[in-house]
Order: sequence, then C-alpha cells, then structure tokens
Amino acid sequence: MQNSQITTFFEKLQLHIDNKELVKLTLAGKRDKNSDLKKLIVSPVELKKGYYLNFVYRHNTKDITKNFEITEGIDLLLKLLENDFLNADLFSAKENINLSTLPNGKTLLKFNKPTMTTNLTFTHDKPKERLIDTKDNIYLRELGITNINGDVRREMSDKFKQINQYIELLSPYLNELELTDEFHIADMGSGKGYLTFTLYDYVTNRLKVNIKTTGVEFRQELVDTCNNIAQKADLSGLSFTKGTIEQAELHKIDILIALHACDTATDDAIFRGIKSEAELIVCAPCCHKQIRKAMHVQNELANVTRFGILKERQAEIITDTLRAMILEAYGYKTNVFEFISLEHTPKNVMIVGRKTKGFPRNKQDIFKNISAIKELYGIEKHYLEKLLEI
Repeated sequence: MQNSQITTFFEKLQLHIDNKELVKLTLAGKRDKNSDLKKLIVSPVELKKGYYLNFVYRHNTKDITKNFEITEGIDLLLKLLENDFLNADLFSAKENINLSTLPNGKTLLKFNKPTMTTNLTFTHDKPKERLIDTKDNIYLRELGITNINGDVRREMSDKFKQINQYIELLSPYLNELELTDEFHIADMGSGKGYLTFTLYDYVTNRLKVNIKTTGVEFRQELVDTCNNIAQKADLSGLSFTKGTIEQAELHKIDILIALHACDTATDDAIFRGIKSEAELIVCAPCCHKQIRKAMHVQNELANVTRFGILKERQAEIITDTLRAMILEAYGYKTNVFEFISLEHTPKNVMIVGRKTKGFPRNKQDIFKNISAIKELYGIEKHYLEKLLEI
C-alpha cells in the first residue's frame, strides 16, 4: 500500500509527534459500508509512563478507548488506513494535512493552514464535552438541574450525566435519519420530562431541525408543569399531553421513545411504533412480569429457573431477546445495549430499532427461532406477539 503520498503523510505525523505539535488525527470513510466501526479519533496523551497515542474507536452505539505506545500506534494507524478507512485528517499546531483515497485507488495529499493551534494539552483527563449546554438554559433551571447561574446542582449531577449519556447514545441513530421539520417525536410516559426536553433541545439546537415533539404522560399535574416550562423556555415545537401509550391521540409517529415503561407497557410502545411504521423505536424496559409468570421449564434448564432471583434475571433476558427479534422480523435493525451504568440507575438496558428497507431477508427464520426459544422455556406467547397477532 505504501506510496509517496502515504509515506509523506506518516513522516509528517512522526515529525509532529516528535515535536509535540500533534493536536488530533482522525480516520474516516469506511471501506466496508456494513462495518460497525464508523470513525477513529487519535490524540496525544501524557501518561505517567510517557507520551502515548489515545485511540477512540467510534462505533454506532459505543466508543472504545485504548492507549498505544507511539511506534505501536503508528503501525496500527497504517494498518487501519489500509484495511478499514479511506481518509485521514491530521491537525497539528503548524499545519493541517488531508490524505484521501480516490475511487480508482490513488491517493491525494493536501496541505492547509492550521485550524487547531491554541491551548495544546496532553493530559489524559480532558474535560468531557457535553452535548447539552447549561448556559442560559431555562428548562434545565426550571427542572432543578441547574441553579440561577447555570451551574449543575451537586445533587443533580447524576441526572445531568444521565441525560447527556442518553443523547450520546441516540445521536448516531438520529444522525443516520434524514430528519426534516415534518418529523414527529413521541415520548411515551415522559414523566417529569427530563429526557423529553433534552432530546428536543439536541435536535433543534445541535441538528438544526425544527422537529415537533410530544411528551405523553398520564399524570395531569406533570403534563401541566412540563407545558409551563416549555412555554417559559420558548420551545414552540414541544408540548405535553395527557394520555397512555395505547390511547394517546397522535396522528403520526416518526420516532417513538418509551423509557422505563413497566412490564407489558414496553410491548404496547413497540407495537404502536411498528404499527406507525416509525423510523426509530427506542425503549428502556422496566419489569418483566409477563414472561416470568409464563415460563414453565420442563427440561434441563429447570435448574436455572428454580431459584427466584435467577428466574427473574432469565425472564428479563428472554423478554428483551424476543422483543428484539420481533422488531427484526418487522423490518427493524435492532441493537440491545447498556443505557446507564448501574451506579446511576438499575434500569440499564436499551432496545433500539431502526427501520431499514429490505430488512430482514430471513423473516421466516426469525419466527422459527422465536418459536424455538418459547418452546425451550415453556412459553405460550409473548405479549407483543398477541398485540401483533403473530
């Protein structure tokens, strides 16, 4: 793969590292369009054991961070550029360099003036950028997360971390969608509105889409409180209405959110999202009573489910596995992953389904696998199956 442009690029990279002028290096442009690895971000970091390169592997739903010694890191970058990425952008205190791989396989090297020249720092503990700005943020203040000066209250720091992590997890999915002003987000069971306000803020202020968002909540006092806050903050596209997941009158749903809906309420939300042909369905399930009661294991797995706590955990896994598989059967590319670490809340599983054209190709196989799992655990039907009349 080595040619003069690539050789020059890596010679320049080594020079800027040696002179401690490197600010950041990014690899992008996936060679494999189906790869879960979207981007690599590399920055210098000063550790106790010396000067290292910090690699952030940016996947669709998570980031993985690793540190490498300089020589090892450069060798790894060369392999990644050869096998995984088409483009590299180097930002230093002296210059910017872009290395591009053209469709015909040739490489193109461009040099530009530096754009990141100030406040070079190589400490490992850099302040983390937050996607939600606290400055002059009226809704955060009214919700009690920040004080009058815009500082996060100490007792609400975990909540602020939670809402930022929520946006970090959803942002890759939102960025994949071709969002327009015609889109409608429905947040089912919006409660006090922390995450509803946050999502609306991110889409309108960061993504610059004047999207309509409706929070659905059964408790009228919370509906009134949230509507008052939305008016104070001049959030014209955000409103809250009294209703339930099943019965709320919503003429259109493009993105359906249902966080911590208890037991089969999560299934009601998924069902409504599927029937609405929502582009994105996001659920964080809570409680799994239906499958726990429905399990009648008569085989070698009986010992796994004869202890109460283990049966409960097994029921959680089976419930959410079947939900994910049913979503896939209805054309949603589905991920299941951790939402918030256990130190903040025990409700930490998120199911995300993204409507995909031509997916799945093996619908009947998915239904056969669902049936096999149910038979193994002595389950007659998952509640979501009943809603969909499978």
